[in-house]
Amino acid sequence: MDMTLFLALLGFGLVSSITPGPNNLMLLASGANFGMRRTLPHMIGVSLGFCFMVFVVGLGLAQVFQHFPPLRQAMMVVAVAYMLWLAWKIAHAGAPKEGAAGGKPITFLQAVAFQWVNPKAWIMAVGAQTTYAQGASWTAAAFVGLGFLIVNFPAITLWALLGTELRRFLTNPQRLRIFNWTMASLLVASLIPILFH
Repeated sequence: MDMTLFLALLGFGLVSSITPGPNNLMLLASGANFGMRRTLPHMIGVSLGFCFMVFVVGLGLAQVFQHFPPLRQAMMVVAVAYMLWLAWKIAHAGAPKEGAAGGKPITFLQAVAFQWVNPKAWIMAVGAQTTYAQGASWTAAAFVGLGFLIVNFPAITLWALLGTELRRFLTNPQRLRIFNWTMASLLVASLIPILFH
């Protein structure tokens, strides 16, 4: 991959990683509810899980869905159900000072698994591989995954940090409840374009 194409990939990766979507909304809510340290496994799971997904998509998984549309539909049902469950979990998260009694942050493995049912992640992965991979080799797929690995973690860290900064404002139980329900509603709203596409 030449440097110009790789820099273009980094730009695409940064913009698509930093814009609002299910991962970033959940990290914002986790930072606000659990703080940066307890959100770190979630962040690492998002970053590594997504980069691995980009690599696997580059190896041809997207073509499987094109050849077997019912599998894609089944994946969509699982994605919607999982995102609704996550929205419920966010809406009912406890106050930051409650610690473990107020709920548990998403784990590393849950964050990795979420990438496979996250519609925005699929769009980003397929778009990046079809646009920036030069050829259908595993090295081309790996370069696209590497590009995301470089920019994704710093981008999602900003969302978790923003959530952590909101903790001071959210010490009031009423404001926290409004924030959590707003984040849960936005997560559900992010499904609308997918459901009606």
